[in-house]
Amino acid sequence: MSQYQTAQAFFEACETGKGWDSCKSWCHEGATFSCQADALADTITLAAYADWMKGLLTPVPDGRYKLTAFAADEARGTVVVAAEFHGTQTGEGGPVPPTGKAVISDYAYVMQFDGDKITHMTKFWNDVHALRALGWS
Repeated sequence: MSQYQTAQAFFEACETGKGWDSCKSWCHEGATFSCQADALADTITLAAYADWMKGLLTPVPDGRYKLTAFAADEARGTVVVAAEFHGTQTGEGGPVPPTGKAVISDYAYVMQFDGDKITHMTKFWNDVHALRALGWS
């Protein structure tokens, strides 16, 4: 499986809320995560992030992505994905009772590989905009 195919499989599983148990086969054990967003400030492993995404789909059960770009830089062992997250908070489990508010939030992943598995992922995301749109801040 190429890095591109691995990134596709990981992205699909992560973004549809499958959690770490479904995502880990495409990642090195101990794969790291970073994101300069307050909502994810304490999330430092890819395992924790995959499970965070799974948890997000409880208060936002219609959460889904719209892919806008997907590219591999094989020379650098990196795959970059850009997408929009779409969803409405209609479920329980968020920081406030269901608001019925919707969000469309742009984000990007930069997945770094060691061999054929992901070793680190950086997420670029404006959490303030997204959380405000959902009525969470």
